[in-house]
Amino acid sequence: MRELSPVLVIGAGLVGASVAQALTRAGLRVHLQDRVPSHAQVAASRGAGTVDPPVAEKVRLVVVAVPPKALPKVIAEALTTYPKATVTDVGSVKGTVLAQLRSTELDLSRYVGSHPMAGSQRVGPLTATADLFVDRTWVVTPHDTSSAHAVLDVGEVADLCGARKVSMGAAHHDEAVAQVSHLPHLVSVLVAERLTEVPPEHLRLAGQGLRDVTRIAGSDPQLWSQIIEANGTAVLAELIALRTNLDALIAELDTESGVLATLERGREGTRALPGKHGLSAVEFAHVVVEIPDAPGALGRLFRDIEAAGVNIEDLRIEHDLDRERGWLSVQVAPERADDLTAVMTDSGWTVRDRDPQL
Repeated sequence: MRELSPVLVIGAGLVGASVAQALTRAGLRVHLQDRVPSHAQVAASRGAGTVDPPVAEKVRLVVVAVPPKALPKVIAEALTTYPKATVTDVGSVKGTVLAQLRSTELDLSRYVGSHPMAGSQRVGPLTATADLFVDRTWVVTPHDTSSAHAVLDVGEVADLCGARKVSMGAAHHDEAVAQVSHLPHLVSVLVAERLTEVPPEHLRLAGQGLRDVTRIAGSDPQLWSQIIEANGTAVLAELIALRTNLDALIAELDTESGVLATLERGREGTRALPGKHGLSAVEFAHVVVEIPDAPGALGRLFRDIEAAGVNIEDLRIEHDLDRERGWLSVQVAPERADDLTAVMTDSGWTVRDRDPQL
């Protein structure tokens, strides 16, 4: 293990506190700072380190986890205040931050940007967990003057947090996250925004599909407005491309072939996504089991699945709004679906047809 201790984490929100918890669990001494002292205190009380101020000359690593607009200023201050520390940040946009830092006269050899691709619509230190980054992608974005030592330090942080490292330049990173994160977020927001104009009796018909599409729209608007603004050029290019696709769909809406072609291309897009553990996507079978809304029901269901000896690849739950029950859709290897269905039926569960749409 590289010598990274003591560590200073600046920002005790979900991501910052989760990094601090993971590094503390790995055996590093972690100090916490936040502009709201109570946030750092809460994070410390949950295993994220200490709020005791570190000795500046002894700090070996600084992780900056603050909102996008504050990143350049806080990173610059960290490079000045902690002269022996590698400095990284965990912000969602890298290019604008690096450009602003380059406009200063600072030596940036100790700075290496990074971005763990993990988070939640939830915020604050109470939602933090040391396992947030396990098996998730952590992008390391060295620049032309980053020292090899600093790059290795930031890579070690990702390793200690259990993440999978990916290295790319800042501009390449920003283009990629515009495509796989920022555009999807805005699409989710636009769909959710339409719901404010939908009559309540229509919303009663909403199923899990709508909830899946709109889930991330519940994220902090203040934070996301900064993210979108900071990556405006790349996001604009994606929005224009999406508008072109939308215009084409509108023009072909009255033709069966045009709609079908759009739906087929969409399906191809879902298959292009990496599957479990970054491997190629696999078509799993869905076994849908009814769950009564009763204490212990979910635990008993999982015990019966375990007894069947079938590995769960993924799962999701949909709640019935009118009856006290829910549906658990379990994704399994296609060749094991019949086995699981038989075991669950024999155990007294109601198994529905394997409809992935619930």
